[in-house]
Amino acid sequence: MPSENRAHQSLVMNSRPPLENLPFDVLVIGGGINGVAIARECARARRRTLLVEQHDFAAGTTSRSTRIIHGGLRYLEHGDIAQVRESLGERRKLLRDYPHLVRPLEFVLALDGKSRRSALAVRAGLWLYRRIAGSPIDRRQDDSADFERLLDHGRHFSLFRFEDAQCEFPERLVAEWLVEAAAAGCVARNHTRLLAVTIRHGRATGAVLRDELSGREEQVECSSVINAAGPWADEICENSRVHTPHRMVGGVRGSHIVLEKFAGAPGQALYTEAVDGRPIFIIPWNDQILVGTTEVPESGDPSRVRPSAEEIRYLLSSLAGLFPRLGISSSHIRYAFAGVRPLPYSPHVAPSAIPRRHYFHDHTLDGAAGMISVIGGKLTTAGSVARECAEKLGFRSARSSVALASESELDGLLAKTVAEVSQIASITPETAHAMVEWYGQRSWEIARRARTSAQLRERLCPHTHHIVAEAEDAFENQRAVSLADVLLRRVPLALGRCWSRACTTVAAARVAEIRGWDDARMKAELEGFETEYQAFLAKTETLVPQGVT
Repeated sequence: MPSENRAHQSLVMNSRPPLENLPFDVLVIGGGINGVAIARECARARRRTLLVEQHDFAAGTTSRSTRIIHGGLRYLEHGDIAQVRESLGERRKLLRDYPHLVRPLEFVLALDGKSRRSALAVRAGLWLYRRIAGSPIDRRQDDSADFERLLDHGRHFSLFRFEDAQCEFPERLVAEWLVEAAAAGCVARNHTRLLAVTIRHGRATGAVLRDELSGREEQVECSSVINAAGPWADEICENSRVHTPHRMVGGVRGSHIVLEKFAGAPGQALYTEAVDGRPIFIIPWNDQILVGTTEVPESGDPSRVRPSAEEIRYLLSSLAGLFPRLGISSSHIRYAFAGVRPLPYSPHVAPSAIPRRHYFHDHTLDGAAGMISVIGGKLTTAGSVARECAEKLGFRSARSSVALASESELDGLLAKTVAEVSQIASITPETAHAMVEWYGQRSWEIARRARTSAQLRERLCPHTHHIVAEAEDAFENQRAVSLADVLLRRVPLALGRCWSRACTTVAAARVAEIRGWDDARMKAELEGFETEYQAFLAKTETLVPQGVT
């Protein structure tokens, strides 16, 4: 069990019913975006599905990504047209079905005169990219001149515009898919560690699980096992004595820095080259600036991965080099975070050249028929990974669209929904707007909950429009079991620019009142949150000296 949770294990009420002796058709291991998408797909196909996650859903690689839904312009350089086509198709579906969470974002591709990428090749690539995408996202007014004035005047830049999308909070997308999976009959358990897959006569027949909240160990039976544990996929096999010819995952650490909005900060998303010519993103995110990512081989424990001082300097120097007149320094960095991309094991290939396509490893020849490991994948393609996985198991889901409206109708529908939610819950239009942006159609359900109590209509902290009813819904419907689960992933206010320990204390007190926590439980929840918050969002003061180096 993670050490940060041990301190309050005995205080956390664990009312989850036992799993022992419950038969399942499919066991999905890993609650990142791929695992949740696969579990949802299996449940929609009317298969009895169990999804288990050792920590919390979306707490690993998913929450440590660059938070963009992109078609993979970079993949064109490697000639991977199939990957680009798949990614652009999934981008289109996400924009259509989840417009409150996945939104169009226009990028500026900025290349200086020393770039190895020629302007002609870039124009050709962008033309092909748009053709594959089919219908481009509406483009905003061209303000290239304003943007170019911010760049280093000592270098000549060529600027190109292209369209992609952003999912500011993939944690929220995962939470929404969890609700949909549960509605289809999936049993989803976070804070549940898989100790070993059970192998009998060369076939995977179930697993031994440990509930990390109660310490209870249970044996479950199933017909198929999907190992979607991402960077932990090899560990699952090792613990289960499933021996593969070689490692399946070659971990690559990707680090990001998050900066406060500084004077003159670009308002556009920027795709450019770092100091060594590698591509990086500089993106407005959550009223802050997100810069990433790095590519460093990583073989350590994925749950303990941290950005290195060298990576932070690299990203900061690349940003400051683009905008030398803005005085960007380490003092602007709010925090840094890192995750491990579970790329296919490629020991003699540079990280940037490793294929980004996912693949499925069937463990039949490893003595574990009925077990499949999912390797690779990314935010954008989780849906197609899930459909392909379900087809490998021999079934297809009953697909349904939850699209709110076409793009042309969204503005009017948003205003109408905000007005209705505001009236139902007796909350301000600002609070209703914040809810609709994060919950879409489920805003009405949360609004009806908020209507029942003035306590539920209180703000979670003075700096936000989000309210206690959202936290209550996270516990009741989105499988949250701790304060950290809520504030970092279901109602992810702790990622905001104004969050502080004082905010945590206020939010904890208001949640405690609704949930009936006593002083000991609240103290334990605060300690658990702070431990996880600090482990995830690294402060950089001790790693990088003030000023750019």
